[in-house]
Amino acid sequence: CSLQAGLAVLLKAERLFHSSYHSQAVHIRPVCRVSAGLSSLPEHPKRKSKADASCLAVSWELRQTLTVVFDFFSSGQGKKDWSLFKMFSRTLTDTCPLASQSKVYVDISPKNKEKELLEVSPPPTSVHEAIVQGDKKTYAVYDLLSPSLFNTSRSLNVQLKWKRPQDSSEMPIPILHAQRYVGGYGLQTGEICTLIYNTHPYRAFPVILLETVPWYLRLYVHTLTIITKGKENKPS
Repeated sequence: CSLQAGLAVLLKAERLFHSSYHSQAVHIRPVCRVSAGLSSLPEHPKRKSKADASCLAVSWELRQTLTVVFDFFSSGQGKKDWSLFKMFSRTLTDTCPLASQSKVYVDISPKNKEKELLEVSPPPTSVHEAIVQGDKKTYAVYDLLSPSLFNTSRSLNVQLKWKRPQDSSEMPIPILHAQRYVGGYGLQTGEICTLIYNTHPYRAFPVILLETVPWYLRLYVHTLTIITKGKENKPS
């Protein structure tokens, strides 16, 4: 469908390049299509990797992702309201007929355990709850394949508004978050420092760190230092 229908309609280049952050990724992995004792369902929950001896037929899974961050709280004079049109200068007009699934998820989890602070419009087709990093999250789900979603209008502009007057306080910091800065001078003392914080009282989380290195920095693997709780953790 390219940019003619579906979620790709929102991918307006000038809006993406003026966001706070954007990245693209392509993930390719082998998955087991048919294994001994299991049916040949592509979405079987017990599908195995190619290395498994019981796998009889292997397929390759291709997954493309686009991550975009808009900081409307800082650029919008402390306002937390947003909409698809404000972010992308476009709205969803139709679904891609080739898509078997097309959904929009909006995080409507209450802040500080308070209820009914957020209001999304139009009303979602369903509400989904999940546990993310030990916290209960609530999502408003818009199923673009649902016939009722585009009944009244051929344009879907998802909006989120705060019901009570907005304060100027900072947004809550996630349990797992990171900070990064560049320090030092030149090749001798120049460095990239990445600080990863886990504020959960007892739970540990697996982390995959991907660094985007500025073009003017030259890195050497032997200078890598990992410090956890004040102690150096040397890679094995």
